[in-house]
Amino acid sequence: MKLVLAIVSGDDSSKVSRALTKANFSVTKLATTGGFLMSGNTTFIVGTDDEKVDDVLDILDKNSKTRKQMVPTSASYGAGMFSSMPIEVQVGGATVFILDVEQFVKL
Repeated sequence: MKLVLAIVSGDDSSKVSRALTKANFSVTKLATTGGFLMSGNTTFIVGTDDEKVDDVLDILDKNSKTRKQMVPTSASYGAGMFSSMPIEVQVGGATVFILDVEQFVKL
């Protein structure tokens, strides 16, 4: 058995949740915040059999897309002068951790 932890952009959360549920995966959703962009994410927790991990990964891939976004950044020019310079970063997609489950108990 495996435990899949998938961190997905808040923009893709609903699509991912619907697709996983439609495919009969039991899913727990946690509202999380990323440290770099400080934007809303959803962390999905999915427990599944080893042979179904690829199905979960396919669903995540099809329903969480990467995109580019402009974000402000500050540059210091000394003497207390700051300028906000936007930079383009890639956001979205999914960050996935797959862990072995030694034991599963449902009480």
